Amino acid sequence: MSEYQSIMTEVDGGVGILTLNKAQRHNAFDEQLIAEMTAGLRELEADERVRAVVVSSTGKSFCAGADLHWMRRAAGYTPEESLLDANRLAELMSTLNELAKPTIARVQGAAYGGGVGLIAACDIAVATYDAVFTLSEVKLGLVPAVISPYVLAAIGERYSRRYMLTAERFSAAEAYRIGLLHELVPGEEQLDDAIAEILDSLLANGPNAQAECKALIRVVAGQPIDDQTIEETVQRIMRVRASPEGREGLAAFLDKRRPNWLAD
Repeated sequence: MSEYQSIMTEVDGGVGILTLNKAQRHNAFDEQLIAEMTAGLRELEADERVRAVVVSSTGKSFCAGADLHWMRRAAGYTPEESLLDANRLAELMSTLNELAKPTIARVQGAAYGGGVGLIAACDIAVATYDAVFTLSEVKLGLVPAVISPYVLAAIGERYSRRYMLTAERFSAAEAYRIGLLHELVPGEEQLDDAIAEILDSLLANGPNAQAECKALIRVVAGQPIDDQTIEETVQRIMRVRASPEGREGLAAFLDKRRPNWLAD
């Protein structure tokens, strides 16, 4: 794996782990962290050993939004520099959201602003009871524009209106209730146990089918159930059923054996 300054990456038993590693800065975003996360995710996606990706962090916070030093620099940016800066964050979010492999957010401590965006862009999110969240941009006279598509997809328009407009802090229990999180656990030991259980389920499935599932969800989500959408789903199942993995999965089921993507 490549060497980074703000993150760490590793592969363990088919799982790629990308860890934000700026604990002293509460894993807050700056240009370097954004660039390294984007590169690290693409590296893990391209690694044939990796079947799923966990996004985690060191220290007390998952990700405390924007780094203060970065914000000071950004305050003096020209319009062209601001556009480039926003595009880099947008590229990170879209890379995470569209990763072909399943992704899990391992959340402990604070997740503010863009940190909430990271969680929303992951397929699955698990957090400790004491995790805390806020979409704090309006307190700074800003808007959570780049992360908004992913946050709205996760928690819906109604809850986005409240938490984007008020910048209130909300608890892990509330994040679970509104759909940002899938599971809550008491502490970090249980966090790792819960994620290991989810990974066991993910690793049992066809990797190409999972990539197709993610693409299917992106295409179908929010669309009317009309002739065009129905035709899209028909074409997708036809293609996947005829694929080598689709044929192998059905044959393994009928023959009552393990499919070839499962290690002996």
